[in-house]
Amino acid sequence: MLLCIWRISSFSSAPKRLLKLGIHSNQRPIPTLSLLIKSFTSETIMSDKKRKAASAPAGKEPSPKQQKLAPVKEEKKARAAGWLQDLVKQQRPEKKEMKLNKKRLRFVSDTEKIKQGSEGVLYWMSRDQRVQDNWALIQAQRLAMKENLPLHICVCLFVQKSELSTQRHYSFMLKGLEEVAKECKTLNIQFHLLHGTAGEVLPGFVSDRSLGAVVTDFTPLREPLQWLEDVKKKLSKDIPLIQVDAHNIVPCWVASPKLEYSARTIRGKITNLLPEFLTDFPLVEKHPYTATRTAKPIDWDKTLASLQVDKAVGETEWAKPGTKAGMAMLESFIDVRLKLFGTQRNDPNAAALSQLSPWIRFGHLSAQRVALQVQRSGKNAGQSVSSFIEELVVRRELTDNFCFYNKKYDSVEGAYEWAQKTLKDHAKDKRPYLYTREQLEKAKTHDKLWNAAQYQMVTEGKMHGFLRMYWAKKILEWTSSPEEALSIALYLNDRYELDGQDPNGFVGCMWSICGIHDQGWAERPVFGKIRYMNYKGCTRKFDVARFERKYCPKNL
Repeated sequence: MLLCIWRISSFSSAPKRLLKLGIHSNQRPIPTLSLLIKSFTSETIMSDKKRKAASAPAGKEPSPKQQKLAPVKEEKKARAAGWLQDLVKQQRPEKKEMKLNKKRLRFVSDTEKIKQGSEGVLYWMSRDQRVQDNWALIQAQRLAMKENLPLHICVCLFVQKSELSTQRHYSFMLKGLEEVAKECKTLNIQFHLLHGTAGEVLPGFVSDRSLGAVVTDFTPLREPLQWLEDVKKKLSKDIPLIQVDAHNIVPCWVASPKLEYSARTIRGKITNLLPEFLTDFPLVEKHPYTATRTAKPIDWDKTLASLQVDKAVGETEWAKPGTKAGMAMLESFIDVRLKLFGTQRNDPNAAALSQLSPWIRFGHLSAQRVALQVQRSGKNAGQSVSSFIEELVVRRELTDNFCFYNKKYDSVEGAYEWAQKTLKDHAKDKRPYLYTREQLEKAKTHDKLWNAAQYQMVTEGKMHGFLRMYWAKKILEWTSSPEEALSIALYLNDRYELDGQDPNGFVGCMWSICGIHDQGWAERPVFGKIRYMNYKGCTRKFDVARFERKYCPKNL
């Protein structure tokens, strides 16, 4: 699967030709992402030229032979393993003084001024679990430096008693946080791991440490929003609580003040705001003010072993947690797979997708960083760049819009009226097959392609975006009601997918089963006017037999 996005855009009604020109279906000219980032690319090239000029021996011109060979040697050096990490490290100090757009933050509390006489500023890290390229941490550090105060970061670790709490998810998260803690130590930032829900433990921690302000990141989902409300109620009224959207390129509340109907209705709004928000990041630097009370040491292995999680759903081998691993995956995408994305992204047998969704979902990697580097480094990938950016920016941020403005984002009741009506009209239609949740979970259906996709999800924690749509739509076809179908699809997605329990998963299931961000189609049994997909259609898209041979065990 690409990023956290299901393969919804393969059915997009917005013509790719118009998108590439920067014009969508209502014919209003909008600036393309290529144009928006052209200045950044030019700046990078100019900086390189200046460095080369400064390093050339004075008064000595290179020979014609040297002039021809130099670019070849330089290209090989630039594409050595780890080139992207080195490049980004070089870029950050150059942007050190960049400003944070104040529209990216909002005050949750009534008070806006930091408490006087306090002993530090706290960043409550939740969705965006990284140090660099993190607007929330950037805001917290600047606030702390303005007041000459130490900087603290805390994460509230809480495991819900649920089948969705698995070793796969918590291991990926904690190992990523271990990397964050190590980086914080080098930057003189105190990292704290608190045990319990934020409402239970964070206000007391703030009071005990005499912290004067709390900055946190943004998520549109129900439970984290409730945690935010709990903290607001219990936090001292003279301490500001500030939320920063560090996950979306265009902040969710800025992109649109309402629930958008589809990608078509939000695309222009986001694109018109990109010149303002799609910028480079300033550096999170070594903090100059040291805390008198340092953080307690964390035994990460012991912490992970102590969690009451379902160990039957184990760690994956292909996805290593942490920002460094995320950057390495981005580098391999730019070098190897990006050029194939435009033409082969709907083929589950082709290595054409970014595979970045786990790192973006856990906040180990910034989508904004991904957009910048794909634009800068993928200049030879042609149409693939614009297709990829459409999914990374427009489609992904549309899912946050849906979950933020629709409180029933995981319910059939959250679907459009036409979809609710057509699903109700066909709820009692005879199903060609009926399977229980257990049968589906164990991939015991008559359909080898579906079984193969389910088996890949269970064993590897991922499923190709095109197959996710087919997979969810067949659940609608093979269960007794739309409500049961949605419940099972969300359960399986959130339990096994490494990028599960995320707005993209909710919207993916709602698109497939409830027609969200789609339109009505020709009416048929069971589906009504919900878009239909079948096995034969898949055979026209890719080599189904090859995929089945790879992922469908013989005993299924």
